[in-house]
This record gives sequence, C-alpha cells and structure tokens, in this order.
Amino acid sequence: MKQLAARIISTCFGIGYFPVAPGTVTSIAAVLAYLVIPGLRELPLLLLMVMLTASAGVWSGFVMEERYGSDPSIVTIDELSGQWLALAALPAGVLPALLAFAFFRFFDIAKPGPVDALQRMPGGWGIMADDLLAGLLANLSVRGVLALLPLFHLSSPL
Repeated sequence: MKQLAARIISTCFGIGYFPVAPGTVTSIAAVLAYLVIPGLRELPLLLLMVMLTASAGVWSGFVMEERYGSDPSIVTIDELSGQWLALAALPAGVLPALLAFAFFRFFDIAKPGPVDALQRMPGGWGIMADDLLAGLLANLSVRGVLALLPLFHLSSPL
C-alpha cells in the first residue's frame, strides 16, 4: 500500500509515466492548472500547495528511490512543486506564466551550481530541493525580465 501511494503521489497521478519528457509535461500541467484554477493564483493557497507537494515529494521520493534507484525519471512531483514556486506572486497573465515555465525548465535541466549541489542531497530531499531552488531562481528571473520591459518601452501584451 505504501508503494502504491508513493507511486501515485510521486508521478502526479501517472503524468510521470509519460513516455517523453515527463518532467516537462508535469511542468506544463502545473502551469495549466495555475492558469485555469483561479484559486491557485492566490498566493496563500499556492504556497500551501508548494509546501504540501514538497512534503509529499520528500516522502514519496524516498520510497521510490528504494525501489527504482536514485532520482527516477517517473518521479515528477518535484517539477509540480518547483513550477508552482516559479509562478508564485507573479503578475497575472500568460506572459509571466510562460516566462516562469521557460526559466524553470532551464534551471531544472541546466542545474547551474547550487541547483546541482542540492540534487546530491540524499533521497527525497535531493529530489525536491533542486527543483525548489530552480523554481525560486525562475521566479526571480521572471521578475527581472518584467522589470526590464519598461526600459525598452515594452509592456506585457498578454
């Protein structure tokens, strides 16, 4: 029963079994949920969801690593949690959401410096920590881009 629960949670109800780029597919699902479910754009609820998915990800990540080895690709709850953190407290609109997606995937895949270091933490901690830092860096990057737009006499059309 523990294995089944961990599999359902860690794969985001099966999205992690997508045959190509399951992490990217989960990130897309996270952005779509954010855009479609109005309550997720409310900061307290979104941060609660980040904390809940991060906690569930640490637990289920430990269980999944026992069975499938280090950071199995089917475990995608880390992308869900990290992507939602990337979206937290951004201005409403499609452009900020798309930028958050692009920056999150960049930091999650490229794993610059400290993101890579956090991935080496043991078990579920490493699975979750690198994506949460990638989400934070993506959020800050989007804020930077949006702050620079007026300097170029641009505004967000979306």
